[in-house]
Amino acid sequence: MRNIFLFIRRYFNFLFFLALQALSLYFLFRYNRFHEAAFMGVASEITGRINERYQTVTEYFKLKKANAELVRENVDLREKLRSNYQPADTLHTIVVDSIRVDSLFKYQKYHYMDAAVVGNFLTTQNNFMTIHRGADQGVKVDMAVIGPTGVVGRVVNVSANFSTVMTMLSRQFKVDAKLKNSGERGTISWDGISPQYVQMRNVPKNVKIARGDSVLTSELSSIFPANIMVGVVDTFQNDPSSNFYTLRLKSATNFSVVQYVYVVQNSQAAEQLQLESATKKTNE
Repeated sequence: MRNIFLFIRRYFNFLFFLALQALSLYFLFRYNRFHEAAFMGVASEITGRINERYQTVTEYFKLKKANAELVRENVDLREKLRSNYQPADTLHTIVVDSIRVDSLFKYQKYHYMDAAVVGNFLTTQNNFMTIHRGADQGVKVDMAVIGPTGVVGRVVNVSANFSTVMTMLSRQFKVDAKLKNSGERGTISWDGISPQYVQMRNVPKNVKIARGDSVLTSELSSIFPANIMVGVVDTFQNDPSSNFYTLRLKSATNFSVVQYVYVVQNSQAAEQLQLESATKKTNE
């Protein structure tokens, strides 16, 4: 203890100088938007590089489970491809509002980009992960992120080669969802308790619900494609004072083992959001 006091006394001026520098930098980045944005970009880049090195070591021990997920996903993709390329029905005229992507007049609204997870945080109330894709690869804020088994989150910050994703295990995360069997919609959120479970709220009590029912993303989301797995019903609360159920869902994504994700771009999101914003202004 005596040595500590002697050290502080000897280098007091220098330590005081460092404290003032730290305080000044805090105020600079906290109250100046330009410097704050620059700091966040640099911090994301540095953190991403560090997490990438760490992840290289740890991901080797998870290869078996990752390979099993990839095999299941490949089977699912093959099934989808078979149904997507059926011959056209010449008795009907199909009107679409999307982007044509091939000579068979197929249209694609969503575009997918694979990304490696290089950082994953699970112990806070607002968890996030870092992925090795950034602005240079076309990632933008508010793009959806899904995994081999279901919803992961959405992009909230982007640097040149890395992005941070607010996961479903964040109290700030919300997404519209629906029960697969009935189509009844509700809102997905997290209560901050267990990383294995999320909640679905605002489900009317006249809807028949059973344990094990699947919950998918709904068509109302401008970010996520419809019918992406969110989870399955584990339990539901019947509050006599409310007309709605609160469902407890087992998350389709196991956030403790996810290593690869897909960033999803909705090519029509900007058009939809711009139109909705203009309509809101008109109604004000």
